[in-house]
Amino acid sequence: MPAANMRIDSDRLWDSLEQMAQIGPGIAGGNNRQALTDADTEGRRLFQGWCEDAGMTMRVDQMGNMFFRHEGTEPDLDPVYIGSHLDTQPTGGRYDGVLGVLAGLEVIRAIRDMGLRTRRPIVVTNWTNEEGTRFAPAMLASGVFAGVIDQDFAYARKDAKGASFGDELARTGWRGDEVPGDRRIHAMFEYHIEQGPILEAEGQQIGVVTHGQGLRWIECTVTGKGQHTGSTPMRMRRNAGRGLAQLTELAHEIAMRHQPNAVGAIGHIDIFPNSRNIIVEKAVFTVDFRSHLLPVLLAMTEEFMARAPAICADLGCEFDSQIVGQFDPPAFDPALVKTVRAAAERLGYRHMDIVSGAGHDACWINKVAPTVMIMCPCVDGLSHNEAEEISPEWAAAGADVLLNAVLETAGVQA
Repeated sequence: MPAANMRIDSDRLWDSLEQMAQIGPGIAGGNNRQALTDADTEGRRLFQGWCEDAGMTMRVDQMGNMFFRHEGTEPDLDPVYIGSHLDTQPTGGRYDGVLGVLAGLEVIRAIRDMGLRTRRPIVVTNWTNEEGTRFAPAMLASGVFAGVIDQDFAYARKDAKGASFGDELARTGWRGDEVPGDRRIHAMFEYHIEQGPILEAEGQQIGVVTHGQGLRWIECTVTGKGQHTGSTPMRMRRNAGRGLAQLTELAHEIAMRHQPNAVGAIGHIDIFPNSRNIIVEKAVFTVDFRSHLLPVLLAMTEEFMARAPAICADLGCEFDSQIVGQFDPPAFDPALVKTVRAAAERLGYRHMDIVSGAGHDACWINKVAPTVMIMCPCVDGLSHNEAEEISPEWAAAGADVLLNAVLETAGVQA
């Protein structure tokens, strides 16, 4: 078992985060380093150089996932993985995903500094296109790795300009030769900012993630009749905008009734023809329901789908819907959860169990290998925003827990 005083180099970790943030800068202090852009490639190359300087060797699979191996004393044993993502939202923060990747690198640097050897190899991973902001859906490459997303489907995903994921992999040089999923994993750790306000509000330094939330994305179309806003009597209108408004309230009502175990809201919205003096003819929008309890998630989805058509019919509108995104809530490996919790206790960090409110690569890898997540607070719970903020102390605390949990799982060679 690792000694309680094993710590990473906090200044070095923070300096790495600051250097990576210079690549693909946003317009308000954050980052725009979307998957398979030139900025993403520049960030990948910087990370590659750091990993190779730390003695690791790189392999890349056909989805562009980067795997950096630190050898163990028993190289035939299945490795311990540490992974997250380097890609960002168009107006992303400096830490979402990036913290977990660079903390993995810092774990290896700290192990080398201390002259330690582990029985199992350790592999630090950058998963491609976790955000899904350029190529939907999110967690695309880890999904292919886990066998839940078809590789041909992934290659065919296109961005807003019509460029395909497969073509951009080739253009940027990140299409490797390794078959996705053709790896054995003893355990995987993902370290991430919380992206919510709970840890900060509770005065906790570490979130021990026991579950992830499942989700259902319901794409809804409400169709009415586009008419002049000035000359159409109120009683004769078929206003799809009213349908949007009332279904927004329906989603909110359903989620509130399932508190504290669920959330729900309307996300993406398009209205047509979107003119000041034309009644909304069509509204297309997405309902996002999430819960870490599958029965709750299913119940919310079923209730919305059952009630929405009648609400729209009462307005003289038509309703149509389809599920465009879904995954069931993962429960992370109990033994690894216990290992993380014990590491936080030995190190003296304030910690609490928490459910991840966002999707992460760990949610897919959890289907093929024992997986766990560690979280650190972020200021005001703000994420997917250039104002996203954490402190060096928060970053270091979670990385210390990561180091000790990984060493225990990989086995320190006597």
